[in-house]
Amino acid sequence: MLKKNVVVSKLLEGLIIVVTFLVPFSLLSQQIKTVVIDAGHGGKDPGCHGNFAFEKEVCLSMALKLGALIKDKFPEIKIIYTREKDVFVELIERANIANRAKADLFICIHANANASEAAFGTETYVLGLHRTEAQQKVAERENSIIALEDDKGAKYKEIDLSTDAIIVRQLQLKVFLDHSILFAEKLQKEFKKFGRYDRGVKQAGFLVLYKTTMPSVLIETGFLTNSTEEKFLGNTSGQSNMATLMFNAFENYRNQIENKITIKNEKKDIMLEEPVTSIKVILKDSLGLVFRVQVESWDQRRDNSYKLFKGYEVYEYEQDNSFKYCIGNFSNYQIAKDYKIELIKKGFQNAFLVAFLNGERINIEKAIKLAEK
Repeated sequence: MLKKNVVVSKLLEGLIIVVTFLVPFSLLSQQIKTVVIDAGHGGKDPGCHGNFAFEKEVCLSMALKLGALIKDKFPEIKIIYTREKDVFVELIERANIANRAKADLFICIHANANASEAAFGTETYVLGLHRTEAQQKVAERENSIIALEDDKGAKYKEIDLSTDAIIVRQLQLKVFLDHSILFAEKLQKEFKKFGRYDRGVKQAGFLVLYKTTMPSVLIETGFLTNSTEEKFLGNTSGQSNMATLMFNAFENYRNQIENKITIKNEKKDIMLEEPVTSIKVILKDSLGLVFRVQVESWDQRRDNSYKLFKGYEVYEYEQDNSFKYCIGNFSNYQIAKDYKIELIKKGFQNAFLVAFLNGERINIEKAIKLAEK
């Protein structure tokens, strides 16, 4: 117990470090310049498998195809792979590759497995606390490959994946976590549009995500233990389809963070550029603590034709038999407050701040106190 408290205490001390020392300049300037794509497993670590398809091969194919699509559309973006062939790369080295490159996004591609052949669908993970035994097992399976490393995983013994430690790590990397969730949501939306079963955005204690210091996601592209999904993922056309869906999500993510909002660091005020996207009512909420600006509330659901919403990404939630609509997704209370002022100037006369914790609305005063901590 004493050792655990010491570890958590040391991690809490780290929260006083100025965030800009951890944040790559490219993220502060809302630009994506470098993307690291990590094909899970490799070499002596085959990952999971079905009757004929192996995770290490499927993931490598999708990773290379995704990188090629990004490079073709955005030649100015630097693409780095943690592996480009069938070799074994330690988990910590995968994260180190991204950290050394000061990457703006880390995309880790995996395939799933389950004792039941009936399990199917895609899910995308960000760093956090698992909520179900199934999520815990996925993290444990992916983390277990450290036993294949030369030191049998000795270097990871100092990493604390307890509840307290992960919460502290989330707070340390809050600016990245918000972007991770945003990208994860866009990935799952693209998979669902294509017809893949949407298992949702989830969180768990993946070592490779724990060690990265940039927006990072781990994609479980499907179950190789499901014969139908194995045929899809084990086939070149299926791999190309998945890579294209990931690219579509990446392009949407890039467009949003580069074009929608620009934050002036010194004065901390917000400039809104000309909107580039149409209204999107998002039913799924983000994980963690977020501040948003509620702009309207009606007894009936609004749709994309509502003129005030044009150009904004709108979050919808239902409360007290009413449909309520919010704009913005901020971890910083002051920035959210400034954004509210801008929205009032742009016609949202009834705008006010609201806060959500893991998808549930909470008292704004409580949210401010949590953010201060």
